[in-house]
Amino acid sequence: MSHDPLANKQQAWSALFSEPMSELVQRYTASVGFDQRLWRADIEGSLAHAEMLAAQGVVSADDLADIRRGMAAITSEIESGQFPWKLELEDVHLNIEARLTALVGDAGKRLHTGRSRNDQVATDVRLWLRGEIDRLAALLAEMQRSLVALAAVHTETVMPGYTHMQVAQPVSFAHHLLAYVEMFSRDAERLADVRRRTNRLPLGAAALAGTSYPLDRERVARTLGFDGVCQNSLDAVSDRDFALEFSAAASICMVHVSRLAEEIVLWMSQNFGFIDLADRYCTGSSIMPQKRNPDVAELARGKSGRVVGHLMALLTLMKGQPLTYNKDNQEDKEPLFDTVDTLADTLRIMAEMVGGIEVKTDAMERAALKGYATATDLADYLVKKGLPFRSAHEVVAHAVKNAIARGLDLAQLPLAELQQFDARIGEDVFAVLTLRGSLAARQGLGGTAPVQVRAQIERHRARLRAV
Repeated sequence: MSHDPLANKQQAWSALFSEPMSELVQRYTASVGFDQRLWRADIEGSLAHAEMLAAQGVVSADDLADIRRGMAAITSEIESGQFPWKLELEDVHLNIEARLTALVGDAGKRLHTGRSRNDQVATDVRLWLRGEIDRLAALLAEMQRSLVALAAVHTETVMPGYTHMQVAQPVSFAHHLLAYVEMFSRDAERLADVRRRTNRLPLGAAALAGTSYPLDRERVARTLGFDGVCQNSLDAVSDRDFALEFSAAASICMVHVSRLAEEIVLWMSQNFGFIDLADRYCTGSSIMPQKRNPDVAELARGKSGRVVGHLMALLTLMKGQPLTYNKDNQEDKEPLFDTVDTLADTLRIMAEMVGGIEVKTDAMERAALKGYATATDLADYLVKKGLPFRSAHEVVAHAVKNAIARGLDLAQLPLAELQQFDARIGEDVFAVLTLRGSLAARQGLGGTAPVQVRAQIERHRARLRAV
């Protein structure tokens, strides 16, 4: 029998056990099939731990040199696809440790001094997620840049603004797009907050109670770029708040993606005809040759449910767990990994698709002429002439009722007829009742007036240059 305990796992987990795991239990409990992606973080964390052990005199300088040499060899093997992953070793952590021991002998066995898989896996996931958050932040910035670039071309393009999906008031298409920029900027802020709370080191908590070895946890934290250490050993190994918080932030972001995707689907439909998408983002029909389907937008909308579902899974996973580590927590990885992958892929493809949107400005303007979109402007006009707003609201309601009965827009009603509703209405009212007159009037901060929209575009550009 080998003197390496990890090499004997096929016979029994350890000397305490009298029989090996069944093959079914091995498959059921193993995570190496999906947690392999943590390998780089695992090696990085192990090297920082080994360096600290050597500095504290727990292991020798020769052991440290052997560990570094072995980890370099393992890195090369994994990158080249030559690493011998073994199911019986359960996870990425034991696979790497067993391989290290096979390569460098006793030094590999000493690596695990002062730590447990409990604090090891918590560290690995935090390290990995920190890097993924940074990658997602860059993708969020690109998403925003794509929307800002499209908005910059359409500050004067008029479209109907809707409430309850009814034509409400004219807005600029750029203003509409910038609403999503605001959403995605808040998503970026949330991710930054999540990163801050993720960036705390659990390593050194060991299994749950800390360790009797003279560990320097702050040193390891500095080496790995953590902002600090988890202050309670029980919490350090069992906390998955960072995963929950990330999943919540990702879910909100995907909801924003879904809202944009829904509007893209609507805008591309023949009933709206506001935009067209590049062919590369559409598919055809299996039986209807005339069809161009916005499949990418539809799938992005659908994948939001997938990410929200992962959040529910993680919340449910944690809700009944006592302190400290429980095997349940193995189930945190697949939802977390898939959330990262789905969000990253979706942001990348949505940013590209938005960049290829062709806007049909005439169709947008024609739609904005429906539904008496400038009725509020007429009410505001009367208020400025001295009529109380509620009275003005009623006057305009009568005018709209009359226009509907005659099949005319408010701007098409003769001045004399408009004056029958209120004598204060003068010739200057027709400037108010135009779509662009309505846009230009809304110059308050955050309004849809082109001058305001252009200012917002410049604000976003300046902000995104700093990202």
